[in-house]
Amino acid sequence: MSTSAPITGLTQMSAVLEQFPGAQRALFRRYHIGGCSSCGFQPTETLAEVCARNGNLDVTEVLAHIESSHEGDAKVLISPKELAELIQADPSVKLVDVRSREEFEAVNIAGSVLLSQTVMQQVMGSGSNTNPIVVIDHAGKNGLDAAAYFMGHGLQNVRCLLGGIDAWAQEIEPTMRRYKLG
Repeated sequence: MSTSAPITGLTQMSAVLEQFPGAQRALFRRYHIGGCSSCGFQPTETLAEVCARNGNLDVTEVLAHIESSHEGDAKVLISPKELAELIQADPSVKLVDVRSREEFEAVNIAGSVLLSQTVMQQVMGSGSNTNPIVVIDHAGKNGLDAAAYFMGHGLQNVRCLLGGIDAWAQEIEPTMRRYKLG
């Protein structure tokens, strides 16, 4: 867990999401909070305000669910070093990049494929997938959503690159161009 201030009912949702990047996915999955405009929340709302507005949910229970989901997310993440070792040991690893076409064309990990309708069909058609799939995004936050989607559709061997391609460039391929999103 992060060394940030402890999350309480008085913590703004922006800070909750900063400390627990998968919190919105966890809230939506269990409580149908934050997935669409009718159940969304503002970054300045506190966790207690969001809970009160959504059926007077118990803040402690909601926070426990967010923390538990965060621990589950951590198990899906693979570090750049671990991924480099996995690619070396197992050439069947499928690297699925979920960034935009422009980002992918500007810089990508050798052997990776940009997520497209065709790639999605191939991945989903693999059933429970005995070969590993690693989702790559820019900084490691959006990739967890894609990994959760694949796992939610029955795929078992799905990971997400911790820190995304930015961490890969920093730790594994220092000559790779890096960029910031605005």
